This record gives sequence, structure tokens and C-alpha cells, in this order.
Amino acid sequence: MDYVHELVTTVQRAAPVLLGIPEPRRAHRPAPRAWSAKEIVGHLVDSAANNHQRFVRAHWQEDLVFPGYAQDRWVEAQRYQEAPWPELVALWRGYNLHLARVMAAVPAAVRLRSTTRHNFHEIAWQPVPAAAPATLEWFMNDYVGHLRHHLRQIEQVTGQAVI
Repeated sequence: MDYVHELVTTVQRAAPVLLGIPEPRRAHRPAPRAWSAKEIVGHLVDSAANNHQRFVRAHWQEDLVFPGYAQDRWVEAQRYQEAPWPELVALWRGYNLHLARVMAAVPAAVRLRSTTRHNFHEIAWQPVPAAAPATLEWFMNDYVGHLRHHLRQIEQVTGQAVI
């Protein structure tokens, strides 16, 4: 479960760097409909919240079909652009460290169970074709890739190396 270690290491390294990003850069939107660093971190909180439920529910589901969510609407509704940066980063850090513990606690039989009944073609960062077999472990690894992708996006938006 290298992805659990990668998640913890990434979060522990990125949190202090994120806190050091100056206000003008963390609130800057590079384009009218693009997210700021604050909104990207807010989106990562939303992703953690949604995937937390998915990872726990997988214990009792025979399939890997999970609800999606309207990402842009969630970011807008929660007004992350106006959130205090230290609180937002602390929430992101704490939620992801908890999620790493959740991932590590999922039994191998649940993590490695392969199924073609999933909706990863709709909800995953790197989609899996609808008829292709997939596992929860693959989806957990995809979650970490998604998080790292958005941290690199923050680097582009702010000019600050994060990971």
C-alpha cells in the first residue's frame, strides 16, 4: 500500500508550504472560470469527504458504484475563496491524514476484490472503461494521484513549488 505512505508524505510536506503562500497568490484566479489555490484546496477537501464515504461503504458493497458530485457547484457553494487560509489548509491536512488511516484499515479482501460493476469511468480521476475490471485499491491509488495533480496545479497558479 505505497499509496497510503505517498498520501501521508505528500500531505505532511505540502501543508507547511501551502501555509507559506502569500495572500495575493493563493486567492488569484488565473482565468475567469479557473479556481484559485484556495478553491483548489477546497476542492481537495470535497474530494476527501466524498472518497471517505466511498472507501468506508466499499466494506459492505458487492460493487464499486458510488455517487458522484458536482465539483464546481460544491466549491462555489462553500465559498472557499473567502475561507481563512490556515483553517482551510488544516482541514485539508487533517482530513487526508484521517483518510490515509481509513485506507490502511480496509481489509485486503475488500481492497483487492475485482469487479466490473463500478462507475470509475464517471468518477475516477483516471477513468477505467465501464466493462474493465477494477479494484478499490486501484481507486485509492487514483485518489492520491488526483490530490498530487491538484497540488501541481497550485504550483502553476501561485508560482510556489508545493510538492
